[in-house]
Amino acid sequence: MTATADKTAGGGPVEPAEPRKDGVTLTIDDVQVTVPKGTLVIRAAEQLGIQIPRFCDHPLLEPAGACRQCLVEVAMPDREGNVRPMPKPQASCTLEAAPGMVVRTAHSSPVADKAQSGVMELLLMNHPLDCPVCDKGGECPLQNQAMTNGRADSRFVDVKRVYPKPISVSTQILLDRERCVLCQRCTRFSDEIAGDAFIALQERGARQQIGAFDVDVLGYLESAASDGAATAEDVEGLAATSADGTPFASYFSGNTVQICPVGALTSAAYRFRARPFDLVSTPSIAEHDSSGAAIRVDHRRGVVVRRLAGDDPAVNEEWITDKDRFAFRWQSANDRITTPLVREDGELRPASWVEALELAAEGLANAQAAGGVGVLPGGRLTYEDALAWSRYARTVLGTDDVDQRARVHSAEEVAFLGHAVAGTGVGVTFGDLEKAPVVLLAGLEAEEEGGYLFLRLRKAVRKHGQRVLGLAPFASRGLQRLGGALLPAAPGMEGEWLGAVATQAGGGRLPADLAEAERAAITEAAEALAQPGAVVLVGERLAGAPGALGAAVRVAEATGARLAWVPRRAGERGGLDAGLLPGLLPGGRPITDADARAQVARAWGVEESALPAWPGRDLTGIVRALGTGALGGALVGGVELADLPDPQAARSALAAAGFVVSLEVRASEVTALADVVLPVAPPAERAGSYVSWEGRVRAFGQALESSALPDHRVLHALAAQAGVDLGADDPVAAHHAAAALPAWRGERLAAPGTTTVTPPEVERGTAVLASWHLLLDDGALQDDEPHLAGTAKSPVARLSAATAAEAAVSDGDAVTVSTDRGSITLPVRVTPMVDHVVWLPLASKGSRVHDQLGAAPGDVVRVAAAGAPATAQGGAA
Repeated sequence: MTATADKTAGGGPVEPAEPRKDGVTLTIDDVQVTVPKGTLVIRAAEQLGIQIPRFCDHPLLEPAGACRQCLVEVAMPDREGNVRPMPKPQASCTLEAAPGMVVRTAHSSPVADKAQSGVMELLLMNHPLDCPVCDKGGECPLQNQAMTNGRADSRFVDVKRVYPKPISVSTQILLDRERCVLCQRCTRFSDEIAGDAFIALQERGARQQIGAFDVDVLGYLESAASDGAATAEDVEGLAATSADGTPFASYFSGNTVQICPVGALTSAAYRFRARPFDLVSTPSIAEHDSSGAAIRVDHRRGVVVRRLAGDDPAVNEEWITDKDRFAFRWQSANDRITTPLVREDGELRPASWVEALELAAEGLANAQAAGGVGVLPGGRLTYEDALAWSRYARTVLGTDDVDQRARVHSAEEVAFLGHAVAGTGVGVTFGDLEKAPVVLLAGLEAEEEGGYLFLRLRKAVRKHGQRVLGLAPFASRGLQRLGGALLPAAPGMEGEWLGAVATQAGGGRLPADLAEAERAAITEAAEALAQPGAVVLVGERLAGAPGALGAAVRVAEATGARLAWVPRRAGERGGLDAGLLPGLLPGGRPITDADARAQVARAWGVEESALPAWPGRDLTGIVRALGTGALGGALVGGVELADLPDPQAARSALAAAGFVVSLEVRASEVTALADVVLPVAPPAERAGSYVSWEGRVRAFGQALESSALPDHRVLHALAAQAGVDLGADDPVAAHHAAAALPAWRGERLAAPGTTTVTPPEVERGTAVLASWHLLLDDGALQDDEPHLAGTAKSPVARLSAATAAEAAVSDGDAVTVSTDRGSITLPVRVTPMVDHVVWLPLASKGSRVHDQLGAAPGDVVRVAAAGAPATAQGGAA
């Protein structure tokens, strides 16, 4: 918003500058201001630096006028132009500015001052005097405004209202009802922002309170029965059907704690842990997804005690996921590695840095001579770390056997990323998404895999009428809350769908045998994506769908829609730009291009001949080569073997490898197999930057003092053992090394070609496996977070009604999904979805698909009622 304000030397109003055509000119406390039409009075006052107290008002929530603390005196011109005062003070948080309006706040009006003081007195009438033990104490708007707008002493002499406390609204959110001022921020957030009906106003009048509907906790049954308003059966029936009876298990529930203006909602993990004046705060960036959400890290005596959402309107506004907010204790877990380890007589023992670096350098040099070294950095690196890994692999180890993708991957994905994503800088942004008329989610679950991305899409749907299309086997709850339309695709067949949309948009002819419903959906999608500003968001799942990524490129070309890639891990976009994929040098430079190699060689201060000239092995190839002895060793970063497409093969390969060096924060399966373990710093103990899926560089500072070294410093020291200066001895040098490479203007990798997709053969008793990560699952970065784990979704197996009937199971029954490798047994949820498909959570408790089944989405698996013999032979296709 823009505003103009003019005052004479004596403080009186003067004629303002020529007002904007869409502007509204009003007077606040004798100062004229021009604001855009539709601006609330409370916002107009803010632009003049005039503070009006408030509790319910929040710039990202719809006006409510619930607390009445922002009352002001208002006068309006009548039809004859005479300015007449309104009969009563008005709530400035719901009143839109109007031409000629005259507003007086408590700064200039005794009427407004008395009104605000009276409201404050009513709010404090039943509010407990427990500020010294309240978690909000010291950063509480109620405390502050009671001092500025309240009475010096209380006239209330009766007994204050009390409730049993606290109520566990969920495992991570606690409610102290007597502190609540009924501002409704939490209920409006749940309804407007998150779309989860998890908390609401209960009852009316003096009994009104916030909570999830619970007849026992809220005492509704007793009060209703005593009033004769309802029988016990009535109340029990209401509880059974109430939308408010759903658990407070939203992925975004922690935001209600932060926006609560009093201490009514508190975090179970932070409660009674610290006071604001004890804390040291550091701005940072969340490490759990690729959104690059701004956060604030608060620590006390060297221990992080909480994380809050930062204020970044361009990225995450003021919201973060509960995972970003609560999952930080993994960085200080008991299995944290604090000293280098070397293997001696088959056992790991502590060693000095000097000894460990010497042994690691010697072992890697021998492995290089024995066939080469495979490099697996993982997808959690900062950009500075990623560039150091890329440079170390190419200049010290002389290898292009580098792959950061600890997940399902393909050569087609490398071609897609090299063609459309790597080194392209900032592309589609959150702002572009919000303005887009249509967004296609292709192989991407925004709520589960995109973090804050889901909230921005929901905002666009609510405020701008955005249409969301989801290419998936069923409409998830996230897609439903976006009001999205499902394009039903069996796993592995996404390429067929996208290819058909590209064909239709390009004026081609669809197959004659295509079902009428599919033809209509394809035509509608093609027309929708042809609108200016449309966006196609591609998830990492499409790497396992033949032809899907190439088809996504053709859809963007045929419709004019903008294309963006949204990986799940925080470091994957930065790792891509740094060249942590086989065949790609930093900035999207093809390794086969002589000019590209020459640029990189000059920037790194090496001879061009020192760089590999041909694409190396991907992760699967590296694992296979380690197992057969074709590679002599491996350098591994933060990789969880259970996340890999074939964990069993990876374990065997690392056990058989000649020499393994691991850079890790905590003990893992890799460190247990390594010959040298070099500890590295977690995000809280180092500075750096992530590159978000937008392509935006998101820098963060070091929160905790620590002697732990980040990856780039460890690799710099390791390279020094080989006589190579990696230029990454400190974060500034590492970042300058990244900036030393100019943008690549040469040829890029060719886009993936067209692939013919053949549907898998599904016999009776089998189904095609569908799977993706849930936001809260069994990941290592959620360890030591019992409160957060309590709100994770229970793992279930999803089947269509026809597929469930074929397997002889009903909703709630147990079903066993198996391959020759193993099996997973989960409760059934009959879901409207593609037939002959079974969906399992990819990495949740009791459902580690890669590890237990040795399968990936698109493979054929056996499905049978738990305890029943499997009727079909074969396993993963």
